[in-house]
Parts: sequence; structure tokens; C-alpha cells
Amino acid sequence: MYFIGIDIGTTSVKIIAIDEDGKIVKSVSKEYPLSYPKPLWSEQDPEDWWKQSINGFKELLDDLDKKEVKAIGFSGQMHGLVTLDENDKVVRPAILWNDQRTEKECNYLNNEIGQSKISQWTGNLALAGFTAPKILWLKENEPDNFAKTKKIMLPKDYVAYKMSGVFATDMSDASGTLYLDVKNRKWSSEMLRVLGVTESQLPDLFESYEAIGCMKPDIAQELGLSKDVKIIIGGGDQAVAAVGGGVVKAGSCSLSLGTSGVVFTSNEDFFVDENNSLHSFCHANGKYHLMGVTLAAAASLKWWVEGINKSDDFDGLLNEAKDAEVDDQLFYLPYLMGERTPHNDPNARGTFIGLNITHERKHMTRAVLEGVAFSLRDTFEIMKAMGVEINDISINGGGAKSTFWCEIIADVLNVKVNKLNSNEGPAYGAAILAAVGFGRFHTVEEACSQFIKITESINPNEENSKIYNEKYGKYTKIYPATKELFKQLI
Repeated sequence: MYFIGIDIGTTSVKIIAIDEDGKIVKSVSKEYPLSYPKPLWSEQDPEDWWKQSINGFKELLDDLDKKEVKAIGFSGQMHGLVTLDENDKVVRPAILWNDQRTEKECNYLNNEIGQSKISQWTGNLALAGFTAPKILWLKENEPDNFAKTKKIMLPKDYVAYKMSGVFATDMSDASGTLYLDVKNRKWSSEMLRVLGVTESQLPDLFESYEAIGCMKPDIAQELGLSKDVKIIIGGGDQAVAAVGGGVVKAGSCSLSLGTSGVVFTSNEDFFVDENNSLHSFCHANGKYHLMGVTLAAAASLKWWVEGINKSDDFDGLLNEAKDAEVDDQLFYLPYLMGERTPHNDPNARGTFIGLNITHERKHMTRAVLEGVAFSLRDTFEIMKAMGVEINDISINGGGAKSTFWCEIIADVLNVKVNKLNSNEGPAYGAAILAAVGFGRFHTVEEACSQFIKITESINPNEENSKIYNEKYGKYTKIYPATKELFKQLI
């Protein structure tokens, strides 16, 4: 038997097939364009997701016994606003998670409607990346498109809808819309009234491991698959990546080094931190989780290597950075796209500070790696203050391929970092959810206990941790000192 996981990422779709023992049989990725029509804007054409998903499926299935494909699970970039008209045509390009155009709408929700009400209704505060502020922006700035919109969905749900014909989403992805009552796992009627949308415009809600239906006959025929292949709705990329990393038991923690960086802990019960600095969302295992996000993690390294150094030699620059001193007093703020946790500031900007005449490229590369790690520690510190005890973390995402970066993170956080037998993250988690939804396992926890294994553990260097603890104290003073200046740069 084969179970397929598909992850609708920000720059590409990744599709993997696993067998009934959790072994990855084949993996395929297909890229699609990302558009920045204006400063701070970020958009994509949903049709690109669909076209490349179908192309990826065809390539994946070339070498497989198609009769053995039993279920497909989904994962995807969160928060994106996808709008369809009465004929199921895309109304406008999707507004993505890293789009920062909604500062005005967030201020309205947090200040005029009120943070206490928003938190009571949804468990979270309005952030520029969330879906609800995007709906308000559409309503005010593109009223004709708002009037045309008959279906509102998230990125992965668009592909699942095209594949199954079922208008559905899951609790974990819906948690990031800011119109789900997360605690009670239902749409928030109060928030829908504020947004001016009806529940009929929203998809039905499922748990991430539930089957929503089967593959549409025409799609099954095109791919050469059985029309009985089950479609498992899956979840938001971070919750599903946590499944792919085995972070499904209470107190377990993962760190994702993808385009964005995420610290994620699994919880049995729903609770929020005092200042709503963290996201309190539904988990893909049917329970809850806390999550903090830095918007430009691996994106910072990609910007530095490709955008600034005009190179594709990531390994070369990382090896070079190993020679830079740990106690060097050069700092980098990774706020290339604004910042989420803990500042909730779309105006924040990337910054190098502390440069002197002796600094070389190696020092700046190391500062980028450290700056992302410090930003992730911001979330880590909030979780610790809430009483969450974290002694080790599992790490995933493209950045996790660098042992050097993993060592820096272990030292900055002063915890053991575990690498796993799979680094496929959300795609692997989606395949696990497919296996659970098909009935191969009774629970997500059972599947993870059989599939996920630790392959390497990186312990923190005590001396480096002391140095980084001092540096982190200085790092935390940089944003407050530059906050007002950032506003003047807009």
C-alpha cells in the first residue's frame, strides 16, 4: 500500500509516497512563481498550485503500482486568502501568509473591535498574515471582487477541492484564519459578522486525519488511479510538519527551519499566553498546540546567499562562516518581511548592527544564522515563562540540513536538538495523516510512534551557550531601539 502526502508550499509543491511501514518510496517537487505586485504584498495564482500538483502527481506515479495508492493527505501554507466565484473560478490572486498589506485592518480589529473580544472569540489576536484582515482589506479595497466571492478557502483546500469536489478545511489550518473559535472547534459567528461573510461561504470543518471523500472520477482517470482513493483533508503546514516530526504528545516540541521559522509545542488542552504573543491553534492530532513564528528564517539565508552574494553555494558560505568567532558582536535582525512573534510588527525591517572595518563575509553569514536562532528563542522564552518545560526539540525544514545551523540553535536555545529519519516535514506528515485516515492506524500518535525515529542528537556546547546567552540579552534590546525608526522608513 502507498500513502501520498502533498504540501502546497510557498515556492513549490512537494509530493511524497510512503509505504505501509512509513518508508519514503519517492519524492517530487515542482516550483511555481511568487508575485510581489507592490512593496509588502505577496500573491500567487491558485491555478499554478493545481497545475504543478497534477504535474507532480504524474511524475510521482510513473514508477509506482497505481493500484496500491490508497489515500492522499494534504498540507499547505497557512492563512492565504483564496476566493472563488459562483462558477468556482478564482476571483483574484491569493493573498499569502507573508503579505503585510493589512496593518490598517489589524488595527481596526485589535483596537476598535478590541483585543479582548478578538481573543475571546478566536483565542488569538489579529496579525497581518492572518486571513480575516485580508477579507476586510478585500471588502474595502476591491468591493467588486468581494461581492463576487462565493467561496473562501485556504491554499491546500483549493487543491483538495479541485481533486475531490468537496468544499472542506480542517481545524488546524482554520485556526490561522482568525474566524475559527479555536477552543470550541467551530466557526466564530461573532467574527463572521465583523467580516461581513456567512458560514455558507466557508468550507465544512474536519479533523486533519479525516477523509472528506474520494478522488473525482475525471481526476482519477487522468492520473490512472482508482476513484476510491481517499482524500484526507490534512492541515496547516506547521501542524502537519509537527506530525511529520512526531510532535504529537503533550509537551513535545519541534522547530521548523523553512521559509519561515516556527517553534511548536503540542498540548492536550487549549490555553493562551497572557499577551497573546503566541498562536493558540488546533493541532492535527485532534488536540491543541502553541506556536511562535519568525517570518524570514531560511528565507534570510536564501536572501543573503542568492540575493546579496549572487551565489548558489550555500555549503561554501556556511563552511566559511564556521571560522567566524562565536563571541563576535555583530547582530542581524531577520525581519525582512516584518515580524510576527513576539512583536506583531509589519513595519519591522532586517538589520545588521555592529559592523566594523574588520568584518568579512563569514561574520555576516554567521550573524544571519545566529539572528534567526535568536528570533526563535524569543518564542522559546515565552513558552518557558508559561511553564512549558522543553529539554529537547526535533528539527525539520530545509535549514535543518545544515548541521552547523543546528549546532548554533542547540547552543542558542541550550537544548538538545534531534534530527529525525525524515526531513520531509509537512509532506511526510500529510502522508502519515493519509495512512491514519485510510485506517492503517487508529490514531496519529500510533502512526508517529511507529514511523518517526531519531537519527542524530546535537547537544549544546556549554561554553557557546554562555556566550550566546549574553549575546541574546543584547539582541533583545535592538528591536525596541529601532522600532520607531522602522515606522519612518515606510
